[in-house]
Amino acid sequence: MSVLNMSSPRTLPEADLEQLAQLAVTLSRRLTRVLPEEMDAVIAEALTQVIAAMRVDNCRLLEFGDSGAVTRVHGGTPPGTGPDGQSRPAADPWIVERLARGEIIDLSRPDDPSRELMLAVPAVLGGQVVCALVVDSPRSSRRWPPLLVERLQLLSEILGAALLRARHESALRASVAVIEGLNARLQADNVYLKEEIKNYHDFDDIVGESPALRLALARLSQVAPTNSSVLLLGPTGTGKELFARALHERSRRHARPLVRVNCAALPPTLVESELFGHEKGAFTGAVAVRQGRFELADGGTIFLDEIGDLSPDIQVKFLRVLQEGEFERVGSSRTKTVDVRVIAATHRDLEAAVAQGTFRADLYYRLSVYPIQLPSLQERFEDIPRLVWFFINRHRRELGRPITKVPQAVMEALQHHSWPGNVRELENVVERAMIASSGDTLQLDEPVRFNRSAVSQAAASDTLDDVQRMHIETVLQQCGWRINGPGNAAERLGVHPNTLRFRMQKLGVAGPKARARLAYPPSAGTGTDD
Repeated sequence: MSVLNMSSPRTLPEADLEQLAQLAVTLSRRLTRVLPEEMDAVIAEALTQVIAAMRVDNCRLLEFGDSGAVTRVHGGTPPGTGPDGQSRPAADPWIVERLARGEIIDLSRPDDPSRELMLAVPAVLGGQVVCALVVDSPRSSRRWPPLLVERLQLLSEILGAALLRARHESALRASVAVIEGLNARLQADNVYLKEEIKNYHDFDDIVGESPALRLALARLSQVAPTNSSVLLLGPTGTGKELFARALHERSRRHARPLVRVNCAALPPTLVESELFGHEKGAFTGAVAVRQGRFELADGGTIFLDEIGDLSPDIQVKFLRVLQEGEFERVGSSRTKTVDVRVIAATHRDLEAAVAQGTFRADLYYRLSVYPIQLPSLQERFEDIPRLVWFFINRHRRELGRPITKVPQAVMEALQHHSWPGNVRELENVVERAMIASSGDTLQLDEPVRFNRSAVSQAAASDTLDDVQRMHIETVLQQCGWRINGPGNAAERLGVHPNTLRFRMQKLGVAGPKARARLAYPPSAGTGTDD
């Protein structure tokens, strides 16, 4: 290290040198425990102590970057005074140039007041100048002895080492923040996928060959490769989620997630937070930043089930996402941008909702770029045998039921039922039947209810017998078909149990056991194999 020296040294009082040595020890201990955000205050205090120990007017610490330029200047103030505006600017090019080369600048004026008085000592660590201590006293005449230069250089190196640690820790924190952000995204994706994998179904889960189903699948194949919004229409239980998954798997976005949101299941107060996310402290219980479903679906597809249940205020914000791909988290004013394909589904009549003013017309037209009508199970009764065996094979292992036969009477009863719950109801009936079946033949745990079309026809009849029959059946179903005992149907109808039995026989009202005997006569065949 070279020294730019323009004078001869003269001794500084030993008390001052000892004070600097003690300052170096104290500062070294303190800086080992200081946090990066506390560094500025500690440096300012240390520079003020240097001013007092050396009896100078100013002391500054220059921070150098990797390019050798000064990136920051820390200033110290003498006790009881303010900054000296007459001191030399810290970034004079000739000072910076020499300090960046690791040179000590020693300017003294023992006898000539016109000469400058300055001492600048750089800290070279790892072959790089990290910082430099600069002291000056424009109003005094003195020299800088070698021992003082050594003490100042030690202080400069202590501060330089602390600055390096702070830089490394800040860089590490920034890296950790990035990693935590990525981990948060992965964790959110992981949690969502773990929730969704329980209900995962392949495209092959769309079972059937009926004309109505083939028409819906043909429309699915046409729109799947595009980025157009799709509106799935149809009654509950027709498999709208299966169609949404099939659309996503056949699209160019299949490598990114398909995020499902059941709009009807979300409390009104949480819909916005679920869709768009929230910042920490945005509301009571918001203890951390949370990504919304649109952020999770960025680059992929979002499936909004029961879209007709969205409130009007959420419809406005949702429309903005569809049109511009922009939204704000709850509690934030910063706009986020996403690229998401939207698949919406509803069992409601959205056109009627638009006419009634409960659903925005512009949102409806934005969603229904390509509507697909999903057929009810009543429209595809010929698919019921395939579906029955599909559900048997799906639940066979988990239930431990080796079902290999379905009686013809059972299959016909299933095909002639109206299935108001559609495919979902059929699966539940088959699963219950498998639980109730002890052998290899499927037996229903109870006969399926009467066809709703037949019930509605009977309800429309004006005859007294039809009205009595419907009322007795309703009360019996509510009482679990109990004629005697507490809470029985005869008591609720206000008649004697024997009178109720007579009227049931007269009107042709059969209980579950009687209908079971009719549905499964002893002479029934072995059924229909797979």
